[in-house]
Amino acid sequence: PRSCVADLSRNRSLSLGWCAGPEEPPPAFYGGEIVAFPLSGGGGTMAALGSDSWWKKTLYLTGGALLAAAAYLLHELLAIRKEEELDSKDAIILHQFSRPRNGVPSLSPFCLKMETYLRMADLPYQNYFDGKLSPQGKMPWIEYNHKKVSGTEFIIDFLEEKLGVNLNKHLGPHERAVSRAVTKMVEEHLYWTLAYCQWVENLHETQKMVSLFGPFSDLLKWIFCHLTKGIVKREMYGHGIGRFSEEEMYTLMEKDMRTLAGLLGDKKYIMGSTVSTVDATVFGHLAQAMWTLPGTRPERLIKGELINLAMYCERIRRKFWPEWHHDDDNTLYESEESSEASKTYSPLQDFSFYSRTETFDEEGNSISQTPDTDYTGHSLFDSDVDMDEYRDHEQCK
Repeated sequence: PRSCVADLSRNRSLSLGWCAGPEEPPPAFYGGEIVAFPLSGGGGTMAALGSDSWWKKTLYLTGGALLAAAAYLLHELLAIRKEEELDSKDAIILHQFSRPRNGVPSLSPFCLKMETYLRMADLPYQNYFDGKLSPQGKMPWIEYNHKKVSGTEFIIDFLEEKLGVNLNKHLGPHERAVSRAVTKMVEEHLYWTLAYCQWVENLHETQKMVSLFGPFSDLLKWIFCHLTKGIVKREMYGHGIGRFSEEEMYTLMEKDMRTLAGLLGDKKYIMGSTVSTVDATVFGHLAQAMWTLPGTRPERLIKGELINLAMYCERIRRKFWPEWHHDDDNTLYESEESSEASKTYSPLQDFSFYSRTETFDEEGNSISQTPDTDYTGHSLFDSDVDMDEYRDHEQCK
């Protein structure tokens, strides 16, 4: 009946009041490595069990099992381990979440935005899927020459200053202003409605895509997804958009997506014929509607009425993600005619180091490649995914 402590070598605690005596403070769990402290007093554990009825023994044993399971779950969720030192000298190390299971690079619009930007700017980088947040609690973040930078906007500014890259050099002052306004609409408004769809309404499908391994992977995924659901709902309420009804939120989402479709029109990219930074932002978010929200209103909208946005996503995917294969690899989307049987996914090849000018074949051998060909040598020019095909298809219909 005396208090006990499972010390896990971290200063995060979870109080458990059912274990302590009446005059003793409740014990705590600390994230880290388990250290067993022997129970004192009471003649030992077995003596205590011998003096109680069978149901109390069962209760003690069950509590012990739950205690061990909770310690293991805390260890897995917090990913507590000794971190290896990374040498970021003249190398961009991109920290982001692990690849999901459905073949999409990331379930995070901001991680996908950042990695797509690096490819658009043709900057070699190394992925680090440790799940560790930045000192500011952000994801993704980068290390370069032992400098840590978080927040995609600050990362891009940092890389432009240090490496001299600039995807917006062809834009005039007015176009730069429009580009920033679109970026803020997508990241501060559209993002939340897509997050609601992904982590609240469509949580059961999202849970299937989350990549976690181990003996309790299903339980860990369930815990992780429901914790994320609660966080998303709370932050949406604080933002203000979460105070509206679901129908009102989807109305706002549709307005944002129609704005993007109208701005894009029949252009190849948001600001014209040349890719710019805003395209990485818009693609990172619209890709979630395209490939991670099956059967939802955003997917039906982008693959149906707003088909130019679907063409836009395909255009960027094929040009800057040649190893990202998708079984629905065509340029025409229908909102109701896609069969579930055809929606199978190939796992994304997970290279720890990437450069657009070189990739690997299926055996892992290095091969040369231009940014406009995939690993088979097939052309990936923008004209391959153009609106002309869609217009011809509509005329035939």
